Amino acid sequence: MKANEKMRVGIIGTGWIAEKAALTLQGMDTCVAYAVGSRTSSRGSEFAKCWNIPKAYGSYIDLINDPDVDLVYVGTPHSHHYDITLEALHAGKACLVEKAFMANHRQAAEIVELAHKKQVFLAEAIWTRYQPAVGIVRKLLSDGRIGIPRLITATLGYSMGNKPRIMLPELCGGALLDLGVYALNFVRMFFDNDIIDIQSQCVKSPTGMDLTNAISLTLKGGLLANMQSSACCVGDNIGVIAGTEGNLIIDNINNPQVIRVNGPDRVFVEDIPVPRQITGYEYQFETCRQCLLKGLLEPVEMPHEETLYIMKLMDGLRQQWGVRYPMD
Repeated sequence: MKANEKMRVGIIGTGWIAEKAALTLQGMDTCVAYAVGSRTSSRGSEFAKCWNIPKAYGSYIDLINDPDVDLVYVGTPHSHHYDITLEALHAGKACLVEKAFMANHRQAAEIVELAHKKQVFLAEAIWTRYQPAVGIVRKLLSDGRIGIPRLITATLGYSMGNKPRIMLPELCGGALLDLGVYALNFVRMFFDNDIIDIQSQCVKSPTGMDLTNAISLTLKGGLLANMQSSACCVGDNIGVIAGTEGNLIIDNINNPQVIRVNGPDRVFVEDIPVPRQITGYEYQFETCRQCLLKGLLEPVEMPHEETLYIMKLMDGLRQQWGVRYPMD
């Protein structure tokens, strides 16, 4: 791929998240949905026709082996990420893998090690890490707009019914890997302070998966972070960073649109809107394109070390709750 060429993306999977990727790529000038891979030819062809994608494959490996695909986007359930990414890396294909990156830290460490060994680009598609809101919030903090940060809260909840990807252990179900990962990243992308203590609890489904969870982190430097995620209720999805002189209210930790700045005594100062977007996914695709052009193996927005840190943290939380997957 040259600087004046579009990055050709091969989408693995045909679910709603793959649809969102296809919609995003349709609106980009620098990237294009070039191929889709499904477990069946009929579903792949149907998806390709719907989203005007030139090539459709009835297997994941056939897409991976397409020499014209620049980036493989893995948009399947968490449980399938490992095998697909393993095949793609062995084929020398750059990969953007949906969150949660893998089922557990062991899988993640093996995949990252292979990418380093093969010298192939690899990134986690935790889309909030790549969005302009991150830079806006970081500057507000560094400028001292709210004084010294002391308390972070983050909630993410959706009423998702009995979806298999939430209920089934074999699909790495539960709220943590699907939703809680955003709350953890919300804290970590602004404050990477060492964790002094972790307290948590969860409510489980009859299948043993966490449906609602609460996590409290005591961080070095006098910070406390409280996070909640749920797959069975409608959350406010708000993130708050509270400091000694004010607070920042992020309207949606899953896709920020407005950042509110309040001063002392919660007096409103200003609302800062983020730039208009296609879906918000475009930033991660453009980051991958720039990394490939520069010959980088990982994005600075979400380095491998941070992906592994989050995976290890979620392993520990699941262990506390007794939530297990067959691949653990």
